[in-house]
Parts: sequence; C-alpha cells; structure tokens
Amino acid sequence: MKQLRVRVLAGLFAVAGVLSWAGARLWDSVGTLPRVPLAAPIVLALIAVVLLATAISLRARLKAQRERRPGAKGVEPLMAARAVVFGQASALVAALVCGMYGGVGVFMLEFLDIPARRDQAYYAGFSVLAGIGVIAAAFFLERVCKLPEDGDDEHGGAAPAA
Repeated sequence: MKQLRVRVLAGLFAVAGVLSWAGARLWDSVGTLPRVPLAAPIVLALIAVVLLATAISLRARLKAQRERRPGAKGVEPLMAARAVVFGQASALVAALVCGMYGGVGVFMLEFLDIPARRDQAYYAGFSVLAGIGVIAAAFFLERVCKLPEDGDDEHGGAAPAA
C-alpha cells in the first residue's frame, strides 16, 4: 500500500480550488450560486474525530501488544490496513472538498458586505479548516499503522512479529 503524499493532496486541493472558483464566478454571472451547507464543516470535523479516535485506539493497543501486557488485545493486520485505507480515502476526498469550498470561499470574499454571502464565506472557511483536520488525522493514522522497517523494532507497527 502506498503512503499518502502531500504533493498529491496539494495538487487535488489546488485544481479543485481553481475549478470551483471559476465555476462560482460563472455560475454567479448566470444565476444564483448554490449555498455552502452548514453541515459541511460539521461532517468533516466528525470524520476527523473518528480518524483521530481510531489512531489513538490503535496506538494504545499496539503499545500494549509490544509491551506484552497480560490481556492486551492485539491488532489484526487486516483491521489496521482497513483503517489506513479509510484514512487515505478520507484524506483524498477532504483535499477535493477543501479545494472546492476554498475556491467558493475565495470567490465570496468579494461580497463580504452582504450578510448572506459573508455567512457562506465563513462556512466555506470552516469547511477548509475541518478538511485540513481530516488530512492531519489521516496522516497520523497512517503513521500509527506503519510497519516497522527491517531492524526498526522500537517504533511499532500494525503487525509486529510474533
């Protein structure tokens, strides 16, 4: 499984941002721009919390397993792999969504004197921040579940040698 790359996520963010900014300008010139939903930052923040809770839980279980604590619940490699895939998929989608709301938010900056547009700009900005939280949590989860390199037994991983 390949690791997440910051360049790929930044590229997705930039392309989605430019396209959504251009689309917002075009859409606003021919009609009414769709609203940024209030639920967007909330949903992204919830996904970030789930990813972070998963990473913290797996990290604690891996530490207990490495220390050979009695009654320690181990981590199945397939479960760790599924968690990493969920994190990677969430980070990719969050990069696209951040770019989309970022582009719309930048477009809305021209209209901050209109209260409704100002609220939309706030929602878009909070969505970008929550999306960055999703990406950070995905990187942390990936780091927690990373297999140790050969001869690197101190840093743990999803499937320690038995």
